Amino acid sequence: MHNEDSSNWSAFMAGAFIGAGIALLLAPQSGTELRSTLRDYASKAKDELDEAADQGRAAWDQAVERGHEYVATGKQTLRQAGRTAREFVDEKVETAKQSAEEAASTRG
Repeated sequence: MHNEDSSNWSAFMAGAFIGAGIALLLAPQSGTELRSTLRDYASKAKDELDEAADQGRAAWDQAVERGHEYVATGKQTLRQAGRTAREFVDEKVETAKQSAEEAASTRG
């Protein structure tokens, strides 16, 4: 979904710049006015690009943080599974020892 939004935004921006360029070429303006208009468009584009970069950094930071949380949760789950497995094995070993002792005592 996010890639689709990004693609739509990119297409919109490309269309806006192409349309602005055509409008500038066809509009009757003096060289000074045209340069001023181009500077204004460039400034607006830079501001929008800076904002998009900030949003991208924020999204990246959020994704990294979620990744760290998933890793921490995974480690915790694995540790618990290891403890549970160890307890299970210890319990079975103890049961086997008791069974062996009972068998030895009934034979002897």
